[in-house]
Amino acid sequence: MLETILEILVKTVIILGLPLGALPLIIHVERRGAAFIQRRLGPNRVGPFGLLQPLADVAKFMFKEEVYPSHVRPFFYPAAPLVALVVALLPLACIPVAAPFEAFGMTIFPEVFRSDMGIFFAFAVSALGSYGILLAGWASNNKYSMLGALRACAQMVSYELSLSAALVAMIFVYGTNDIHVMVEAQTGYWFGFLPKWGVFMQPLACLLFLVGIFAESNRLPFDLAEGESEIVAGFHLEYSSMKFAIFFMAEYIHMIALSMIFIILFFGGYSLLPGMDLIPTSSPFVLPILQMVSLITKVALMIWFFVWVRWTFPRFRYDQLMHLGWERLLPLGLVNLIVTVLFVYFRNQ
Repeated sequence: MLETILEILVKTVIILGLPLGALPLIIHVERRGAAFIQRRLGPNRVGPFGLLQPLADVAKFMFKEEVYPSHVRPFFYPAAPLVALVVALLPLACIPVAAPFEAFGMTIFPEVFRSDMGIFFAFAVSALGSYGILLAGWASNNKYSMLGALRACAQMVSYELSLSAALVAMIFVYGTNDIHVMVEAQTGYWFGFLPKWGVFMQPLACLLFLVGIFAESNRLPFDLAEGESEIVAGFHLEYSSMKFAIFFMAEYIHMIALSMIFIILFFGGYSLLPGMDLIPTSSPFVLPILQMVSLITKVALMIWFFVWVRWTFPRFRYDQLMHLGWERLLPLGLVNLIVTVLFVYFRNQ
C-alpha cells in the first residue's frame, strides 16, 4: 500500500508539474511568436532575450491588489477560476507519457489514473471546461460576462458533436478504447518510411478534431467568449490579479490536454519520432525517456501551431462560428463516421 501511494504521488507531481512548469515558457513562446509573425521585437527587457518576462508577470499578478466587486455572488465568484483550473488539469491524470515499463521489480504505468476507458475520461473531463466559464459569467453578475459565458458554452456544445464523431471514428479504426493499444497500433512504418499515424488513416477526422479543439479551448479564430470589440473582455471581465491569472493558466493547460489527446489519436502519441528508433535502448529507462521526449516534442509543435493560427487568421463572426459547426463540420463528421463503420465492418468479414 505504501509503495502504491508513493508511486501515485510521484506520478502526480511529474504529470502535473510538467505542464505547470512549462506555462511560463509557453507564454513566452506565444509573445515572441506573435512578435515574430508581426515583425516586432516582443518581450526583450527582463532577463536574457526576455526569458524572465513571464516570471515577472507571475510576480505582478501575485502581488497585485485583489479587486472584489460588491455586486458579484460571493461564494461562486472566487470558486469559478479554481473550477476552471481543476477541470483543465484532470485529463492529464489519465494520459500516459510513455509505455508501461519494468522497474524495481514491478510494472509501472506512467499515468496516474489507469483505465481502459482513459481516452473517454480525458475527453469527457476536458468537455467540462465550459462549467468554469459559465460559473464565472453567472457569478460576476455582469451582462457582458454572462454573454461571454453563454457564447463559450454554445460554441463548446456545438463543436463537441463533431469532436465526438471524429473520436468514435478513430476508436472504430483502432478497435479499442485503451490509449496504450492505440499508440501501439501507430508504431512502425508503411512502405518503410511513412509512419502508421492516425492522420494518414483518417485525414478528415483529423481535420474535424483539429478545428474542434480550437473551438473547445476558445482560441482564435474561435475566441468569441473574449470578443473585446463586442463584450469588453467576456466571461473574465470582473476578475483581476491572481484570479484572472488562474483563468489564464487554465486556458493554456486546456490547450496542452487537448493537444495530447489529438496527438494520441492522430500522431502516434508517445511513439518515437522517425529516426529515434535507431537509438540503442539497453537500459530499461532509456525507452520511456525517449517516448516522453517524443510526446513533449509533438505537444510543443502543436502549441506553436496554436500560436501561429492565432496571429494568422481573424476572428469569426458568431453566426459564422455556428454555421461552420452545425452546417459543415457536424454533417462531415457523421458521414465520416458512417463510412468508417461500414469500412471496418466489411474489413472484418
